[in-house]
Amino acid sequence: MTTTTASTTSPVEVPPLAGFTIGVTAARRAEELGTMLERRGACVLHGPALRIVPVSDDTDLQAATRDLIARPPDITVATTGIGYRGWVEAADGWGLGEDLLAALGSGTLLARGPKARGAIRASGLVDAWSPPSESSAEVLEYLLAGPLEGKRIAVQLHGEPLPDVVEALEIAGASVVQVPVYRWLPPADLGPLDRLLDSVLAGSVDALAFTSAPAAASLLARAGERGVREDLIAVLRGPVLSLCVGPVTAAPLEAVDIPTVQPQRSRLGAMVRKLEAEMPDRARRLPVAGHLLELRGQAVLVDGRLRAVPPAGMALLRSLARRPGRVVGRADLLRALPGGGDDEHAVETAMARLRASLGEPKLVQTVVKRGYRLALDPTGGGHCQNGDGR
Repeated sequence: MTTTTASTTSPVEVPPLAGFTIGVTAARRAEELGTMLERRGACVLHGPALRIVPVSDDTDLQAATRDLIARPPDITVATTGIGYRGWVEAADGWGLGEDLLAALGSGTLLARGPKARGAIRASGLVDAWSPPSESSAEVLEYLLAGPLEGKRIAVQLHGEPLPDVVEALEIAGASVVQVPVYRWLPPADLGPLDRLLDSVLAGSVDALAFTSAPAAASLLARAGERGVREDLIAVLRGPVLSLCVGPVTAAPLEAVDIPTVQPQRSRLGAMVRKLEAEMPDRARRLPVAGHLLELRGQAVLVDGRLRAVPPAGMALLRSLARRPGRVVGRADLLRALPGGGDDEHAVETAMARLRASLGEPKLVQTVVKRGYRLALDPTGGGHCQNGDGR
């Protein structure tokens, strides 16, 4: 976005996510996602909601592998690239790698997405089909369209069971071998996740990014353990946006009526671009004292210039913006301050810092013996130009 300040005609480039704080729940590729967000101006908080545990030494995986070598599958479904590669590597470790590839190559291979396809081809095999949507549901639909009676199907799991898929295939007459390549478990250190959860509940996070269904389920489960599940659901239904990489990831959230935003393609890059387009539209814009005031999550734009505002100042500004042009009493503003308290002098201190941060003292007017108000321009009509009214 290119904007112009009130004092100069030189363009000022404001990154699309500047002023917003994004929580990242991913365990894998979290650094890559965080870097993409930070390049667009976001402040990133990372609290992994799970950890991936390979099961290369798991007897279930070894048993499934030997079973498939002894009786090769007619169809194999690879759901993730990392899972398929881990399976082949584990088989190599047991001295069964070549036998496994021969067994899989004797039948038809399906890839749920391009990463799984890439892993299949890197192993020397070729996939026959991959769904455009990259969803397990479309893979199932494809399989059910053909005759399955007596077919033997291997399904590489992606961290959790797929009971609906397995049941549907078995009802259609197939014999299904589930291949558990890795598992999702709660993080070994819950500290970062708890800090992220606390920040979300405190209003310090504007969006949460989810790249897997287990991460979404794990966050809800941890909130339940801490007795704040309903509080978390409430904020995710309200001011905090839930960004999901795709419909499978969104399912645990939507199951409890949490709205989600998803890109058309299930990719990290597409996910970030979706957020890049979504967040500025959620900002609230008000014509105040001859200036355009834009309230972003944790910062403010004044005439297109980004102004960092401390948390106490943002709390006051949000309270004033909920009633633009109207006087808000010191007692109400005191209740809005983080940490509360009973000394109205704290309001005066926070207000002085807010005015200094904004760089335009006349944006907020003092109304003697009553409180403070945003100096809304008469043309503003008391309404924001757009945004969610946060």
